[in-house]
Amino acid sequence: MFTKNKFVLMLFIIMLSGVMLSACGGKSEPATLKMALLPVLDTLPIHVAAQEGFFEAQGVKVEIIPVASAPERDQIIAAGSADGMLNEIVSTLFYNKNEVQVQIVRTARAATSTAPLFRILAAKDSGIAIVEDLKGVEIGISDGTVIAYLTDRLLEAEGFTADEIATLSVPKIPDRLALLGSGDMQAAMLPDPASSMALLGGATVVVDDTSHPEYGLSVFSFRKDVIDANPEAVRAFLAAVEQAVEKINANPAQYTALMGELGLVPGPLLETYQVNPFPTAGVPSQAQWDDAVNWAMDKGLLGTDVAYSESVTAAYLP
Repeated sequence: MFTKNKFVLMLFIIMLSGVMLSACGGKSEPATLKMALLPVLDTLPIHVAAQEGFFEAQGVKVEIIPVASAPERDQIIAAGSADGMLNEIVSTLFYNKNEVQVQIVRTARAATSTAPLFRILAAKDSGIAIVEDLKGVEIGISDGTVIAYLTDRLLEAEGFTADEIATLSVPKIPDRLALLGSGDMQAAMLPDPASSMALLGGATVVVDDTSHPEYGLSVFSFRKDVIDANPEAVRAFLAAVEQAVEKINANPAQYTALMGELGLVPGPLLETYQVNPFPTAGVPSQAQWDDAVNWAMDKGLLGTDVAYSESVTAAYLP
């Protein structure tokens, strides 16, 4: 027969065992998000968040999958081998033209009235001095991409008609940079800091997106099925990115070595390159989205409208 004291002791042991079991086996492992990242400056906040332990502190693991090109990134995302990526509105449109496959969750980097993201440059000794000189001149671009979109929009904003804009498809940025530097191509559209390298080699800026900053931006996106299955992981990811952005903007020079190690800024520019502030939490506007849709439809790249509300979400921002 149990005494009262024995009953109390057994009850205590049972409760203690439950607590110990909960502590040992009840806590689930943090979700892992695989990010396909190009070696571009726009990805710096993710690398900083990883280096500073911000992801771990937020309770999420992030695995970085380096990719050399946008097509490689797109193949990895399509195969389900990565969960998220750095991309832009135009590529998001193509992902979602038949069904919603990815969603934009944050603006990664954006042009401002004082800080360009994309530039159209003229080769040294090309004789091109002002934007009107570009009429009929073949400009090196990457067809069907944000580069093509920006080229059209910036020149149209300067008064060009469609038949005055001439382009030449040179998909790889290093190839465009090399052709511009050698003078074999008179003009090219390049993202920064590749455009800063071109300037170092004697190229000149003809027009950039500081005059129309609404066009120049990149984004972080995730596959829709990943967001639906792991909303808290996406929320934790964005919270950590926000911490990284705050730290970078406070003192970007502290990450000079990291930028060099990852190849985000070319070696010759490292010590002098000015890292402009990264945008704080936000997503592209409906107007920005709609303009890209209209461009893609006008170019015959998109057959039907793609809804902003299904492709862009601010629901997971901190």
